[in-house]
Amino acid sequence: MRLVVGLGNPGEKYAHNRHNIGFMAADEIVRRHSFSPWRAKFQGELSEGSIGGEKVLVIKPQTFMNESGRSVAEVVKFYKIDASDVIVLHDELDLVPGKVRVKRGGGHAGHNGLRSIHSVIGEGYGRIRLGIGHPGDKDRVTGHVLNDFAKDDAKWLEPLLVEVADSIDLVFSEKDADFMTNVARAVPQTPKNKNNNNED
Repeated sequence: MRLVVGLGNPGEKYAHNRHNIGFMAADEIVRRHSFSPWRAKFQGELSEGSIGGEKVLVIKPQTFMNESGRSVAEVVKFYKIDASDVIVLHDELDLVPGKVRVKRGGGHAGHNGLRSIHSVIGEGYGRIRLGIGHPGDKDRVTGHVLNDFAKDDAKWLEPLLVEVADSIDLVFSEKDADFMTNVARAVPQTPKNKNNNNED
């Protein structure tokens, strides 16, 4: 069994924020793989289904970002899921918009949602880092992540979410390079993507 965690903040106020790209990716997985309707459980919204013949749970913690670990801890404990079978979808400032990277283990790099998850299941889980770009000044980060995506962002955001959903089985089988290649092929190159190749 796999657990996919989409990170974001609950409520309509935050629904289209850059910080909520993890929720958006979770929604797309549930849609495209015809999972069960969302239901309130484990301090979050839970959906169940299967991908590639394997049972998959998707959770969107409703605790706000910096307490996401509380929800994750409840699911992991109830279903006895190992940290290595958890994949977290989250926004990543250090990647340009449209870039995606898979990371397994290691630090949380100051991301409040990951920090919370670290505190309850350790660092042995996987992450799909969804690039939202950096505003260029650390004092502008909060405003950047808590502002909505621009309308023009749909050109890269929509195909990114679709391909993440369609190819996530590759992450389950640890074919991370193939997954990232599929996403890169699906997402149109924007000027920001072309001019910034040092985001790794």
